[in-house]
Amino acid sequence: MSASRVFAGRLAGMMLLGADGESVGRVRDVVVSIRSNRARALGLVVEVAGKRRIFLPMLRIASIDPTEVTMNTSSVSLRPFKSRSGELTVMDDLVGAKVHIDDPEHEHLAGRAVEIADVELELTRTREWDVSRFAVIVRGRLGRRSAPAVVPLTHVHGLSASGAGPQDADAELIAEFKEMRNADVAQVLHELPLDRRARVAGELSDERLADVLAELPDDEQTEILDTFAIERAADILEEMDPDDAADLLGELPDDKADVLLELMDPEESEPVRRLMSFSPDTVGALMTSEPLILTPQATVAEALAHARNPEVPQSLSNLVFVVRPPQATPTGRYLGCVHLQKLLREPPSALIGGILDLDLPALRADDSVETAARYFATYNLVCGPVLDDNQHLLGAVAVDDLLDDLLPEDWRDEDWRDHRSPA
Repeated sequence: MSASRVFAGRLAGMMLLGADGESVGRVRDVVVSIRSNRARALGLVVEVAGKRRIFLPMLRIASIDPTEVTMNTSSVSLRPFKSRSGELTVMDDLVGAKVHIDDPEHEHLAGRAVEIADVELELTRTREWDVSRFAVIVRGRLGRRSAPAVVPLTHVHGLSASGAGPQDADAELIAEFKEMRNADVAQVLHELPLDRRARVAGELSDERLADVLAELPDDEQTEILDTFAIERAADILEEMDPDDAADLLGELPDDKADVLLELMDPEESEPVRRLMSFSPDTVGALMTSEPLILTPQATVAEALAHARNPEVPQSLSNLVFVVRPPQATPTGRYLGCVHLQKLLREPPSALIGGILDLDLPALRADDSVETAARYFATYNLVCGPVLDDNQHLLGAVAVDDLLDDLLPEDWRDEDWRDHRSPA
């Protein structure tokens, strides 16, 4: 079972493992920030191959076990560790430092200069690691050490403060976001207090924040959006996928949603308005109006280039929908689709119009969510076309949006790892 309290001295020397169990290096130290009102662990100093020391943010830690530390990822930054202003390392900077104690439970230490022997870290509900207690000793004559006394942080005085204020802490967190997936960033924001959540979100670019908002619960999306000026809120909505923007606007009062739609670029707001016209709990309300759409004259190479676009979600890159012009939804007549695996097996110069899957049934915008779930299960798809009665492509439904609708509203409140069966 993963520890929620651990002394830094125990971590030193532990093996660090990647998410797949591979050895990454050994923990050598813990980097902390100490302020007047709070002390917390920022990350680990890890020694990797070649005795190079790197920094691993605490948010990258999945579990701390008796003999090893496991990450929630298999990738690390190999940039050499360099302590920054306001940061201290436990083993190098704190252990041996002189402090004073005023703990009523250890009155014999009052007025005496004691040394820090170790630092205890405690996992908080926001998945940050706070410095909670200090193990201190009295060094007597001939260097003899007393038995350690464990004292809460609030009763320890004389520590060197890091000087790091809220803005520095936010900057550190945002720097960590650069190497994290949008869903993981959303999970971190979800666990922050509302004021800090809004402050950190406000420092993200419109494009990144749009992607992260889509991974948050509806009420937290609206809370964050409400903290921005109306013009910036409209800019963020323009960066969101139309289906995500429609969902968010649907949670706002009608008058505010109307103002935001008016402020958005007409080309961006039109598909959002169309999606908002569909009844909730139907396929139309779940679909995106911007799947991969090409004409039959496109080549396999062109189709693969579109599928490789990093801005296209993975779930939507598995199917290319082929239509007669116009390509914008609602399109001209729908002709069929081409699966990604099929594209990978065909010559690059082949026309996709000659390799269509003509047999895959399509969903209708008024189909129920349950119908869509059965459709995906029947055909083993991660994405499916949505047509109107005249065979025009209206959009596509992705399995991630379907799952988001089927799961309980509070599914993000718990880490998915908490639902694993015991090994």
